Amino acid sequence: MIDENTGTRGYVGDIHSYYYTNSLTVTTKVLDLELPRVSTTHMIIDLSRNRFEGHITSIIGDLIGLRALNLSNNVLEGDIPTSLHQLSVLESMDLSSNKISGEIPQQLASLKSLEVLNLSHNHLVGCIPKGKQFDTFENSSYQGNDGLHGSPLLKDCGSDEGVP
Repeated sequence: MIDENTGTRGYVGDIHSYYYTNSLTVTTKVLDLELPRVSTTHMIIDLSRNRFEGHITSIIGDLIGLRALNLSNNVLEGDIPTSLHQLSVLESMDLSSNKISGEIPQQLASLKSLEVLNLSHNHLVGCIPKGKQFDTFENSSYQGNDGLHGSPLLKDCGSDEGVP
């Protein structure tokens, strides 16, 4: 953050900010969200549209104050870490357009604050978790993953109960 009067740079979470900073505009997926007074404890990680390769580190699950995670449009591969279920205040997660494989961890169904999920255009397989927030996501959250089944997709998991 740059002080308008002195031009000095400071960390957004500096103690002198009294837990609030100036307004902030967050842009994700062509949506501009103006935040007039932002709490410095409002953590957002947006590393989208880079050429990051490798696996998503499980240590992200330790960032328990994380509200939004956007790692879309990279070259990330491997599984979705089950540790992400620890992100109890996570509101938005976009892992789309990567090379992520494996199943969607059932533990992610415990994310009660998750309002936006985009896992599209990866190599995910298996049944989509059922329950809580996962029952609210639409087809677009999962498109481009030919190995996924279950609601809201047309391919059934073989049971109305979903994943045990």
